[in-house]
Amino acid sequence: MTISRTARRILAALLGVGLTFIYLPLFVVITNSFNASKTFSWPPSHLTTEWWSKAAVNTGVREAIKWSLLAGASATVIALLLGTALAFAVSRYSFFGRETISLLVVLPISLPGIVTGIALNNAFTKQLGISTGLFTVIVGHATFCIVVVYNNAIARLNRMGTSLQEASMDLGANGMTTFRLITLPNLASALFAGGLLAFGLSFDEIVVTTFTAGPGIQTLPIWIYNNLFRPNQAPIVNVVAATLVVISIIPIYISQRLSQDTTSGGRF
Repeated sequence: MTISRTARRILAALLGVGLTFIYLPLFVVITNSFNASKTFSWPPSHLTTEWWSKAAVNTGVREAIKWSLLAGASATVIALLLGTALAFAVSRYSFFGRETISLLVVLPISLPGIVTGIALNNAFTKQLGISTGLFTVIVGHATFCIVVVYNNAIARLNRMGTSLQEASMDLGANGMTTFRLITLPNLASALFAGGLLAFGLSFDEIVVTTFTAGPGIQTLPIWIYNNLFRPNQAPIVNVVAATLVVISIIPIYISQRLSQDTTSGGRF
């Protein structure tokens, strides 16, 4: 399909406006992390790396990163195990209610975070009598991380079909050998991409964490929110935010490449 030069220019202008709207605030945050002024006067009178050195030794930042890493890694492991198992069940077997189960698995990620948070808090504290803490944060994050892994895994399984597995078993391999040598290698890139996205979702989550974290549990997003308007803390918050922006580029890029539906089976 061909479009006129005027239409191309309009589309290019709209694209530029959209990208500017998205990335200009991020540019401001990164620039302010080097701004020598605590009040963030704009444009910056001069730049400094003072806030970066202070953020590196800030105990609150280190503790928050520790809790975020623990919650994110644990939720990702749970999501990989359960999401993959659910994907196999839905894609490889026919049973009553299969479509309903598929809908129920995907539903948590479409619900507002505050609804999920309130529901989990009530379930833990009132129905189950469990005190909120790291365990409840992990379970809360896993509820929506499973969706990402499930979607990636079931898309790859549907694309793979069953011919390779059937050929392997016809040649004498048992189910475990077929899974180890045939299924898992073809599924690995999708699981890796799903795991990266799940970890990113968990690391960034604040609403569900607010309702499921107990006293003393402060993940990085909660630390940022709590310190954003405190005196002398805003520059350090900008440093942490700028670091997260830069670091997030790597897993997002890798996940996007691995998730591409190409004829090469998701390889680079």
